[in-house]
Amino acid sequence: MKLLRHGPRGAEKPGLLDATGRIRDLSGVIDDVAGAALAPDTLARLAAIDPATLPLVAEGTRIGPCVGRVGKFVAIGLNYSEHAAEAGMAIPKEPVVFMKATSCISGPNDDVIAPRDFTKLDWEVELGVVIGTEARYVTKEAALGHVAGYCVVNDVSERAFQAERGGTWDKGKGCDTFGPIGPWLATRDEVPDPQNLRLWLSVDGVMRQDGSTKTMIFPVAELVSYVSQFMSLQPGDVITTGTPSGVGMGVKPEPVFLAVGQTMRLGVEGLGEQTQTVVAPV
Repeated sequence: MKLLRHGPRGAEKPGLLDATGRIRDLSGVIDDVAGAALAPDTLARLAAIDPATLPLVAEGTRIGPCVGRVGKFVAIGLNYSEHAAEAGMAIPKEPVVFMKATSCISGPNDDVIAPRDFTKLDWEVELGVVIGTEARYVTKEAALGHVAGYCVVNDVSERAFQAERGGTWDKGKGCDTFGPIGPWLATRDEVPDPQNLRLWLSVDGVMRQDGSTKTMIFPVAELVSYVSQFMSLQPGDVITTGTPSGVGMGVKPEPVFLAVGQTMRLGVEGLGEQTQTVVAPV
């Protein structure tokens, strides 16, 4: 099942994608793709609905972030060895954890607004993990049982803010529109092996990233377990799991960064695609 949210920013409604690729409205069944709606019993109830009985959503309707009311947006850094190498950093012995501000979350095809005084705007295609049931001190073996599903994330980054403005990554990761998620949340049953998914990203038609989640240093189950040792994970929390090589700061001999007017396209196998254009600061 592929769940999504549709409509204007701040007024999104729940929906699902039917077998023909059309959006069906779920407003009469759940209030949002968020919180308790991500619990196993609710997901089972939604999966039992015949999509043909649900109202069609008009073509061209904006698709919003695939999860609403996200409590925590947890990010993992340097989780692919080739990316650590291109960043000039050692392969971590434990997962590198930082937070992206929930206010950075945006729809999969919304514009990315460059922040004021930006100089090193970069891209990162990632697999997102959406929590369905509370996870606190869970084992690796039990971790995936707490996952509602998966989605595409672009961990947009301003590298100068991240690395040159006092040493905390959050400054370069949480600007408004720096967290596109979606287009949909694919429930766990649709992704039998999250460690065997292709993920890719292009800029203005030039392929920049083309990797696989099989090369993660710390797999999804280990990440969910690890993060749950330090904070409880609640339904609707999102963990974005790191990016493969090919980011702009890693281009040799000189880094390549985004400029206003450029367009990113990205996707993860089975989870859909995103398209964002960089627009000027406001």
